[in-house]
Amino acid sequence: MQKYRNILIPSIVNLGDVLLATAAVSLLKKQYPRAKITMMVRPIAAEILQNHPLIDEVIVYDYKSKDKPIGKILALVRTLRARKFDLSICFDRKLRTSVLSLMAGIPVRVGIDHVVDNRRSLMTYLYTDVIIIPHDNVIHQVETYQAIIRKFTGCHGSMVPVIGAIMPEHEQRARTLLAILPKKGTVRIGLCVKGTFALKNWPQQRFVETVEGLAAQYDASFFIIGALEDKAYAAQVIAKTKTPIVNFCGQTGLMDLAALLHRTDLFITVDTGASHIGAVVGVPMVTIFGCTSPKMWRPISDKALVISSNERCCPCNVGYNECLKHRCMNNISVDQVLEKAELVLDLYKYEVKSI
Repeated sequence: MQKYRNILIPSIVNLGDVLLATAAVSLLKKQYPRAKITMMVRPIAAEILQNHPLIDEVIVYDYKSKDKPIGKILALVRTLRARKFDLSICFDRKLRTSVLSLMAGIPVRVGIDHVVDNRRSLMTYLYTDVIIIPHDNVIHQVETYQAIIRKFTGCHGSMVPVIGAIMPEHEQRARTLLAILPKKGTVRIGLCVKGTFALKNWPQQRFVETVEGLAAQYDASFFIIGALEDKAYAAQVIAKTKTPIVNFCGQTGLMDLAALLHRTDLFITVDTGASHIGAVVGVPMVTIFGCTSPKMWRPISDKALVISSNERCCPCNVGYNECLKHRCMNNISVDQVLEKAELVLDLYKYEVKSI
């Protein structure tokens, strides 16, 4: 078996995908323990790979089509050529990563014939090794990524996602935020109420009713997490509640969020990258799935429960305005979420308020 010493892993995808791909990186590192491994990711995912036990270097691919990127692309090609990689393994199916690996002169370029659907792509002709893996909506994405490594290297086994180390400054940020909560020494419940696109969103009023239901049962403090652009949406939810909720949107980096969720007793979220961060740090969690498949994207954790209405039309790729009834989310009730949340809290022995 050939030994590779300098490996590039382009993964120009969303945060959750990058985090799930680290399980495959772990499998690769086990096969080539002396290899230097570099991941090339979008800015949104770079932080979770800092101080990482498996990743030796992170290259940030900051591409925006409106930026007239020819100069940036050529500069990136020069950067990649200078690293003298002997192997690249693409975990996405984007033309730009395939072209970059080719232009960088990497002699062995591994890619998959598909990643999230069954369409064969012409860009596979840019690879030296094409990995063919059966695909449907019941195979988890973390397994698909690892299957690439198994088929290329002939190795066996299965690993779990890994994030970078939570540093003291991240712990301090988490402590500072938690000190803002209105009740001290109570059950800490975090919420992520907004997905990366509208079809992932559960109705705001149902989050409100969920908070009120939990507040009636537990001596709890609540907060909402998200990006800065989610702050106004979170504020709309907060304005509808009688129970105080603190808005942490835009106040945490990814590793701050990891430290915060590690200190949280329950996390209720729609399908987001934050759910995968929560899974890695082991927070008890309920994830609400709509148009995406929980079989493919559920958080990898024994403490994570998922809810889906399992509509026939899901998973789907339609726009929000094309989906007239939004059944996948509207058919998930507050009672269903409360039942799962109470089950998780009961498993971890949080006391119900005396009545």
